[in-house]
Amino acid sequence: MIRILLADDEHLIRGAVAALLNLEPDLQVVAEVGRGDEVAAAVAEHAPDVAVLDIDMPGADGLTVAERLDAANAPCAICILTSFGRPGYLRRAMAAGVRGFVAKDAPTEELAAAIRKVHTGGRYLDAELAASAMAAGDNPLTAREREILRLIGAGTETSRIAALLHLSEGTVRNYLSSAMAKLGESNRLAAIRAAREMGWI
Repeated sequence: MIRILLADDEHLIRGAVAALLNLEPDLQVVAEVGRGDEVAAAVAEHAPDVAVLDIDMPGADGLTVAERLDAANAPCAICILTSFGRPGYLRRAMAAGVRGFVAKDAPTEELAAAIRKVHTGGRYLDAELAASAMAAGDNPLTAREREILRLIGAGTETSRIAALLHLSEGTVRNYLSSAMAKLGESNRLAAIRAAREMGWI
């Protein structure tokens, strides 16, 4: 029996997915959570074989949760469930040790197949998501540029970013200008939007 943890903030969807997976003879949903910041405790308590994480959750998004579980050497395999086909998400997920990446509108049989595959150490990647990631190429932004775009996107002032990152305000502006140039955008809001659409921040 493959033990599964489901993390999705949409209660109806989570319940429906759990009910359908529990109909499979070799799958059992042992825990359900609605927030990303509840996953680590649920993994510790229920010891699932596979954690199925929605990418967009309050508390912490699925990719951040995957990165934290990977850093903590959590014993469960991770499968990301997403309605966002952003190419950067797939690359970031792979870097965090995620072995399954399934579109949220996929049939339950496909999700079940993905769970079985990642449980045995294999990979399962939605073909369309993989193709769009390949076509998009590598993320041109440096780690520092991504960090600054994320902070600005969260409404953090330049002076506060400089203090947080131990940089001068001029250096923060230089990183921002560089990121805008790489993304081909003339202002910070457009650059943040473009980076988010690609899944790069």
